[in-house]
Amino acid sequence: MKHGPAVELGVDLASKKKARLGVWFFLIYFVFYAGFVAIGVTNYELLGMKVIGEQNLAVVYGIGLIVFAVVLGIIYNAICTSYEDKLNNTEKS
Repeated sequence: MKHGPAVELGVDLASKKKARLGVWFFLIYFVFYAGFVAIGVTNYELLGMKVIGEQNLAVVYGIGLIVFAVVLGIIYNAICTSYEDKLNNTEKS
């Protein structure tokens, strides 16, 4: 059995905006991640400090980075979907 694509793919008029947004989100995440690495390199004892209950800064910051990445992904998806709806539907009109 030979199957073709499920949908016909066309030109994505929103690709430049989505790429620019992706770079900005990467840079935002990079700043937070670089802060974590900088603390680990310059003052690693600080990562052992208890901040929430019995959890140290390393655990809280690390889990925060993971949650932040997921939130950024959800926001990126929502914004890109709106870009696609606005820009790609104008082509069909």
